[in-house]
Amino acid sequence: MRVNLSGHHVDVTPALRSYAERKLSRILRRFDRVIEVHCVLTVDKLRHRAESTVSVRGPDIHAAAEADDMYAAIDALADKLDRRVRKHKERLRDHHAIEAQKHGYAPA
Repeated sequence: MRVNLSGHHVDVTPALRSYAERKLSRILRRFDRVIEVHCVLTVDKLRHRAESTVSVRGPDIHAAAEADDMYAAIDALADKLDRRVRKHKERLRDHHAIEAQKHGYAPA
């Protein structure tokens, strides 16, 4: 997984970069088919915003979060992405095949 991290009106320090990469790597535990993660950190006056787009096969997954602190915004972003990746993974499963196995039918 490649993580592209950029800042808009904020310098991305090595500490902030490593924190964001560590938090965004959580989504790999849920779903290992992630191609790329593009994250933009923005500061507008007192609001810190973190946006991310996760490239997977199929539609991309996008999330954004705002907070008073950049680290809190990254935490909220990681939570949102984790939920959306989990939902995407559940959509990929074939539920009909699972039901057929429960009832003893062999898949064709």
